[in-house]
Amino acid sequence: MDYREFFAQFKYLSPLAGIGGRIKSRPEDFVVKEVIPKSVHRGNKCLIYIMKKRNWETMAAVKEIAKRSSIDYKAIGFAGTKDRHAVTYQYISICTENLEEVKERVDALDIQDISLKFVGFGKPLKLGMLLGNHFQIIVRDVNPIKGLNRTREILKELKSKGGFPNYFGYQRFGERRVINHEVGKLLLKGNFEEAALKFLGEYTGDMMGDEARKNFLETKNVEKALEEFPNFLRYERAMLYKYRETKSWKKAFAVLPRPIVRIFIHSYQSYLFNKVLSRRIEEDLPLNEAFVGDIVCQVKKGLPLRSKTFKVTKGSLRFVNERIRRGEAMVTGPIFGFASRLAEGQMGKIEREILEEEGISMDEFKMKQLSILAEAGGRRELLIKPREFKYRSFEQGLVFRFFLPKGVYATSVMREIMKDH
Repeated sequence: MDYREFFAQFKYLSPLAGIGGRIKSRPEDFVVKEVIPKSVHRGNKCLIYIMKKRNWETMAAVKEIAKRSSIDYKAIGFAGTKDRHAVTYQYISICTENLEEVKERVDALDIQDISLKFVGFGKPLKLGMLLGNHFQIIVRDVNPIKGLNRTREILKELKSKGGFPNYFGYQRFGERRVINHEVGKLLLKGNFEEAALKFLGEYTGDMMGDEARKNFLETKNVEKALEEFPNFLRYERAMLYKYRETKSWKKAFAVLPRPIVRIFIHSYQSYLFNKVLSRRIEEDLPLNEAFVGDIVCQVKKGLPLRSKTFKVTKGSLRFVNERIRRGEAMVTGPIFGFASRLAEGQMGKIEREILEEEGISMDEFKMKQLSILAEAGGRRELLIKPREFKYRSFEQGLVFRFFLPKGVYATSVMREIMKDH
C-alpha cells in the first residue's frame, strides 16, 4: 500500500475536484525555511548554524556532519525534521567542549548537498523549539489558467469552512513503505518481535534492499540478513546487530536514536488524530464551530497554543464561538496519550469510538515495557490557517508560498488544492 491508497480513507474538506499536478518533481520545487524564536540566540554554550540540505534526511545529515567533524552526533540539536525530497534550511546547534576548535572543523566541511552557515552562539536546540516554516512549492503539469481558476474556487470554499483540515502529512507514515503507524501500534501492544518483522521485513518490491527484506521476513535468519542488508539501511542493521548480541527485539529497538524510534509512536498517534478529524468531517460537524463538550485551544498572534485548552460548556458556548470567529481560539482533536484530555459531546463520542475500533487504551501509551517511548498526549487544532498565502501561475503550472506553524504539514495544504492523494 502506497501513501495515496493509505490517505484515501481520510476525507477532504472541500468536495471540489482539485487542480491535479505533481509536487517534488525535483528538490528545488519544494523549499522549506525554518523560523526559530530569538531566545535561542541568548546563550553562548553552543554553535548555531543554518543547515541547507538537498535530498538529505535531517538525522542522516546530522550524523554525517558529526562523523566528518569528529564529534558525537548527540551533541548536535535541531528543532524539527524536514522533508528529504526538498531543499530545506534549518537551524542546528552544536554543543560540546572546545567550541572554537570544533567550529574550525565544521566550517571546513565539504559535504555534497549540505552547506552550513554559522550565525552565532546560543542555546541547545531541541525538537519543537521552532515557530514554524516558510514554504515555496511548485506544482507542475497543471494548466496554468485552469489551475489558477480552480485554486480560487477551492480557496473560497475553504475560507467559508475556516481553513484547511490539519491532517498529519504522508511523511509521518512513510511515503513508500506506509508502515510507521503499524509498527507504532505493535510497540504499544508490547509485540516487539512483530514490530521488528514489520519494520525490517516489509517490502514493496521496487525499492533497494527489498530482496533482503523479503528473505528476512521468510527466514527470520539474522545472520543472513546482516550479510544481505545494504549498508545504507543503517538503522535496520543496528537493530540486527543488537538482536544478535542480546536476543531481545525490545533492546534492538532501544538501540535506535531516540528521535527515530519515537517516530513509530508519533506516527500511530498521528494516524488516530487523522481518523478522528476525518470522522468529524464525515459526520458533517464544522471544524470552525465549537459544540458543547469540544476542547478548544487559545490562539495568539495566529499561532495555536496547544497547551492552553479549555472544554466548552453550555454557558461558554456563545463566548467561545465568538472567539473562534475572531481568530482567538480553535477547536482541537486528540493526540492520544496516557494523560490525554478527551472531549465530551459529539466529539467525545468520535474520540472514544476510534479508540474502541483500534482496540487501544490510553494507558498503553505509558509503554511500561520500554518507558523511553511513553507519550502523555495532548491536543491539536483541527484547522490549518496558512499565513502570508500567495500563489501565481507560470508556464508549467503554479507556485504557492505560505507560512505554517510548527508541526503543520504543507503537503496537507496542497492535498486539498491538488486532490492528488
